Amino acid sequence: MRTDNIFDELRRIQDQHGFLPAGKLEALSRSTGIPLYHLNGVADFYPHFHLSPPPKVSLRVCSDMSCHLRGADSLRTELKQRFQSMSERDVSVREVSCLGQCDGAPAISINDRIYRNVNPAQAEALVLTALGGSPPPEMPVEARKTGLPADPYQNNDRLQADQDAQPYGALRRLIETRDYDDVIAKLKAAGLSGLGGAGFPTGIKWEAVRKAPGSERFVVCNADESEPGTIKDRFILQNLPHLVIEGMIIAGLVTGAQRGILYIRHEYEAQERVLEEEIHRCQREKLVGPDLLGSGLSFELEIFVSPGGYICGEETALMEAIEGKRAEPRNKPPFPVTNGLWNKPTALNNVETFANVPQILVNGVDWYKAQGQGGASGLKFVGVSGDVCKPGIFLIPMGLPLSEVIFNHAGGIRDGKRLKAFAPSGPSSGYLPASMAEVRLDFKSLAAIGSMLGSGAIVVCAEGTCMLDMALNAVTFFRNESCGKCVPCRMGSQKMVDLLTGWSHGKGTVDDLKLVDELSEAMKLTSICGLGQFAHSPITSVLKHFRAEIETHIVEKRCPEGVCPMREERYA
Repeated sequence: MRTDNIFDELRRIQDQHGFLPAGKLEALSRSTGIPLYHLNGVADFYPHFHLSPPPKVSLRVCSDMSCHLRGADSLRTELKQRFQSMSERDVSVREVSCLGQCDGAPAISINDRIYRNVNPAQAEALVLTALGGSPPPEMPVEARKTGLPADPYQNNDRLQADQDAQPYGALRRLIETRDYDDVIAKLKAAGLSGLGGAGFPTGIKWEAVRKAPGSERFVVCNADESEPGTIKDRFILQNLPHLVIEGMIIAGLVTGAQRGILYIRHEYEAQERVLEEEIHRCQREKLVGPDLLGSGLSFELEIFVSPGGYICGEETALMEAIEGKRAEPRNKPPFPVTNGLWNKPTALNNVETFANVPQILVNGVDWYKAQGQGGASGLKFVGVSGDVCKPGIFLIPMGLPLSEVIFNHAGGIRDGKRLKAFAPSGPSSGYLPASMAEVRLDFKSLAAIGSMLGSGAIVVCAEGTCMLDMALNAVTFFRNESCGKCVPCRMGSQKMVDLLTGWSHGKGTVDDLKLVDELSEAMKLTSICGLGQFAHSPITSVLKHFRAEIETHIVEKRCPEGVCPMREERYA
């Protein structure tokens, strides 16, 4: 039984009633033939849905890495105090996982509407507006940036004279030549790897999907960036949507897929609207649809809005969500290239990966390779947040030293402080000390020092930051976002939080250090997906590079930075 339209129905009911009444779910089950237990199981899994009436105003304060560094804890505490006299049915103040606004920390959401750089007075005013029955104002949308070096159609000397250099020129040329082997060869020669975290070679993936048995195939774009610090895809979707869509259509032609699905996190409403406009443009110009430019080739493209949850960023969990199920990762093998969406061969790539394809095909392999530094190829979008003067998304040469990104692009460390630590790619990459800031931002260089390039989510910590506090914050994120399917992740992440919480309160013994090592190894080897396999990274990296700081907490019962004793409320 196909359940892939289940979310549209659930959203329709929730939009009408504010939540999912039991009677409406029963009626939906009868009308669709979908078992009631399946509807309840799906609705209960995703944070976007409510099985009971929500408060009149739901105020959520992002609690993860970047917002944590920029005062989210004190913001949440003050807002709780301001509304403590009100009933939970009127105003509820709680934590929420990363909202994808790390460059505008601290961020909050009020009835699912997101706001950046918020102070207590602003948040209170927004809540009072919502309590008065008026919808809170929408956050202003940034103007679309042009002239980005990553756009081959805005930075090409041949733009006026050569049709291939016009927007969607690479796609138009491919429809004419149908030289799919040439595309794969160029992607391999350019060395394009997945830029969402895993780094798998794109040409090899597309070739495997193309050669997989069966006539039905799919292309899926993962735009569900939800890991703390990860914000680059939001920028790409806003400013370079045509490159993402062109890359997806090219992938469809190369692999033989006739349907593409762009999976976007539900918090990215502005970017969703941009993509819808671009898809409509492609439909008008016959670049998407049943007969591309009159060629007889077809490719349909649609947007799937995520019902929420970090786990949906895992490729197989994402496909489970599209199929109308709980987003629980699958065991691998088999892999998506042969058994993906609806068990069909699927080319699933990240936003930035798709956007790189037109760059390579229009500007050439040699141009692409020349953009990098230190032996790396291409350009790279990175998000920089935390303790920097100018948080934001920057386009850099792949292989640029991280110190140049922090001090030249992001303006250095705020408040005149020194750099203490950084995470090259959010919590999954772990924390590295300031002494490693000259590392180049590429796959090989970061792997060589025990970290990873991942999604390019650079989170910066200034002096005065407690690294136990940061490790606990990151491990808590993984605990909160675990889907609970496999025991090692479900139980291991909770045990890790318990241990680190104890250390932050002056509890624990040196024997705990060995226990963390054993627990980390067990989670790494036995968890089904990357969430459980990397949930240990924040604390194991801190133990490796800041061990004396951790031992001071355990042995001397003292936080060297004076942070943990003041955080009783947070970990109660």
